[in-house]
Order: sequence, then C-alpha cells, then structure tokens
Amino acid sequence: MRRRVLATAAALSAAAVTVTACASGGSSSASGASAGPSAPASAAGYASGKTDTILVPSDPGSLDPDLAYIDDALEVDYFLYDSLISFTPSGKVESNLASSWSGTTTTASYTLKAGVTCSDGSPLTASTVAANINFVANPKNASSRLGSWVPAGATATGDDKTGVVTVKSATPDAFLVSDVGQALIVCGGGMKNRATLKEGADGTGMYTLTSAVPGSSYTLTLRKGYTWGPGGATSAAAGLPATVDLKVVTNMTTAANELLSGQATMGQVIGTDAQRVSGLYSQSVYAPMGELWFNEKPGSPTAAVAVRRALTEAVQLTQLGQVLSSGTGQPATGAIAPALSPCKGNTIGSSLPSYDLSAAKSALAGQNLTLALYYPTSLGSGATAAATLLQQTWSQLGVKVTLHGITDAELSSEIVGGTADWNVGIIPVGLTSPTQLVPFASGATPPGGADFAYIKNAAYSADVAKAASIAGPAGCPDWNAAETALFKNVDLVPFVNSAVATYAKGATFQLSQGDIQPSSIRMLG
Repeated sequence: MRRRVLATAAALSAAAVTVTACASGGSSSASGASAGPSAPASAAGYASGKTDTILVPSDPGSLDPDLAYIDDALEVDYFLYDSLISFTPSGKVESNLASSWSGTTTTASYTLKAGVTCSDGSPLTASTVAANINFVANPKNASSRLGSWVPAGATATGDDKTGVVTVKSATPDAFLVSDVGQALIVCGGGMKNRATLKEGADGTGMYTLTSAVPGSSYTLTLRKGYTWGPGGATSAAAGLPATVDLKVVTNMTTAANELLSGQATMGQVIGTDAQRVSGLYSQSVYAPMGELWFNEKPGSPTAAVAVRRALTEAVQLTQLGQVLSSGTGQPATGAIAPALSPCKGNTIGSSLPSYDLSAAKSALAGQNLTLALYYPTSLGSGATAAATLLQQTWSQLGVKVTLHGITDAELSSEIVGGTADWNVGIIPVGLTSPTQLVPFASGATPPGGADFAYIKNAAYSADVAKAASIAGPAGCPDWNAAETALFKNVDLVPFVNSAVATYAKGATFQLSQGDIQPSSIRMLG
C-alpha cells in the first residue's frame, strides 16, 4: 500500500488490516488489491534458488520493528520477523506464530505454535512474546507502535509450559486482538540488547539478515526448516528466492529502468515513469496518497484554526491531488485506506473548507506569514510539483513559503522526532484502521509520542473514547464521527487517494497489510 511515508502497524504506505474476529478464523473486508498480467500458477513454472532484488525508495534507517516509523523499514522487517497473526491478500485473518486467539476490547489471549525457533536456533517462548508486548506498552520506551499495536499501559504475561500469552488493557481497544496480534516479535537476544537491532535482526522470520549496508542494500537469506509462516507457509515451497537483496534506489526513472532491464525483480514506481512499467505484473492497494498536516505546536502560525482554514480555502484540492498523483488519483474520502478499513463511508463529505480564494485573502490580510513546507522526495516528481503549486497558491495570500524536500528517514527523525521547524507537511500516513490514527492525532507529542502535529481536538478524543469501548465495526459510527471532527477543525486535510503499484519482472507476489508478503514470492523459471 505504499507510498505511506509514516507507517503505523504496518503501509500509504504504512499499516495492517484490522480484523473483527475475536476467535481463530475470523475475517475482515477485502483488501482491495489488484493484479497486473498473470503469471504461472503451478510449481512447474517456478524456479528455486534465485535472488530476488527488491527496490526500496529510501534507506530504512533503524531496522528495530518497535522503534522505526517509515514503511521502508517494515519492508525489510516483514522478512525477518513474524507476528502472532497475519492476513491473506483479501484481508482474512490467518495464523502465524499463534495457532489460536481470542479476546475482548480489554483482554486478548494467544496460543503459540509448537516448534517455533529464532534465527539463532533458540526456541521462541511465551514469556519472550509477552516481553515484546510490554516493551511497546511502556511509554518510557517511546515505541513507534505504542497505541497502534499495543495500548499504552497494557500488560502481558506468558506461560512457557502452555505457550499461552495473555494481554490485559485498562484502556479499551475495539480491535485489541488483531492490533496486538500484528506486533512483530523480537527474540530474546534482541530484547536484551536492542542496540543490535538497528542494523541487525533477531527474529523468527522466513529470512535472516546476512548483510546491511545503510544507504545501499540489505541482503537476506532463506531459512531452512521454517514451517510456521502465515497460513502454514514453509521455506520448502517451490519458487521462494534463496536470497533477497533489498536495494535502495531513490530515483523513480532509475527504478523503472532497472525493472525493465532485469537488474531488479520487484519495486514500486510512482509518477509518469509508472506508464513505462505498466505491462509488468503488479499488485496495488488503493489508499490515501496526499494528506496535508499542519503543525499546531504553540508558536507555529498554523496552530490557529483560522490560518489552517484560510490556507485550505485557497487550494483547489482536486487539482492539487492530480498534480501529486500525476493524474492517477481520485479525491480522498477519509484518512484510512478505504479498501482495508473496517469502517466504510466518506468521512470527509463537506467537512473541509470549500475553495474560496477571496475569503482566504481576507482572513490572512496583513499577517505576512512565513511557512516551512516539508514533503517527501520518495513520492517522486509529483511531490515537488505539488509543493511548488502550494507555494505559488499561498503566495497570492501574502504568505512566504520555503520548500523542504526530504527523505522518508528524515521525515521520521525530523518531523516525528520533533527536531524540524516545520509548519505544513505533505505526509501520507499509512493507516488501515481508525485505531491506528489515534496516536498520530492525540496523545503524547515528540519526542515521546507520535502526535507530531500537536493536535488537541476534544471532539475527536471524545468520539474515540466512545468508539474504543465497542468491539469491532459496531463502533464505526463513532470512529467515523471522530475522523470527521479532525476535518472540521482542519487538523488534517486528506486530498487524494491513489492506487500505487508494486511491479515485478520474473516473479510474482501478493500483498499483505499493504506490503510484499515474503512467503508469497515466487521466482519464475
């Protein structure tokens, strides 16, 4: 589902499918994935022992699955770590490390599969899984997954004899079982020394990390004897790559060239270069691509709702969306990926300010504002064009705008980390559940929390409190009302959705939670 620049439990790109089940075998809505040209469906067409070169548009930065925000880190981590439950491409929940699961809005229980081992050969224990959950739940650890995978203050215990992990949360979570179930589990050695996880790994995943060259490439090797993958996937399946090389390529034209020439097997291409690779096999998920976030930290000009409203009124959002998406997008309907969210419907409606340039000029007359606008270069040339359009548009209001194009890793460290002096950002956040929006739109601010825009919206928080106490999609009316409250206060302005595709040549794959599912990769003969 990329490009989600900041990812929560997972994809635009962040993110993970949130399911409604409180027992093994439950399911959610369809994923909305679509495929390009078909490929051989039988093992006879597959070739084992090959290398799969996957292009990533930005260096992942830290590989620690509990401390990284950007999607490129998750792209690597899904090869190295497993979660308790997983999701099929259609969004159906399936087993991974857990053989069964159950729970309510405040309790969850998981029974581990027998025989699961870590990359160093040691057995995975229930107490280690519980330690993972407790680490994320402790606000002192400043986990990027706090509030999305695990509620703050939740506690977990593990019984190593029975393999049962029990979770309790004082704060209700409408999707507690599936939210906690998405947590990527770090093994004992990594839990004891998390510093080793920045450029290393200690997990139960299908692949192990054999080489890490930050800014260049990450090489992974297929594990022998892996039998506990999603839905029972094993490393003995025909067509799995023996080696995966995740290669950092920041330029979309270069990415397209490498795919077409066979230098790369898989990769995402955004913007006009996508037309060149449109004949290749592809998978995509329709999700928000363009979102305007305003810094509401005291002292920032955009802390004033009147300023945010005037800036939004001055912009023709449909035009901005077409520029950002290179003409491929559609107007946004909310902040959550529409195909993956358990809550359906258009939450924007008429909540955002309508285009009215005259009203915007009147509202900002004589203020002489100076704004710093940040945007991710990983979105390709469309992001630069969209940022330039905003600069030109707001100059008509007497606003001076400086443009700052930065990498995904810089967005994570400078925007979410709270070090950048920014006012407006084009920042797609990968969300597939309304619960995943909560830490970004309320709660702790940087550097101890994910509310990087310093949003304090009482109506939003009140609706979230009501929705969180209702299990599953029954609380969707309140979740939708909460989201709408953000738009009415111009805290967040989603303006375009787009189906951003990942392409492959010489291989096939499926998406899960918006990213490539490692166990689904099949190299072609």
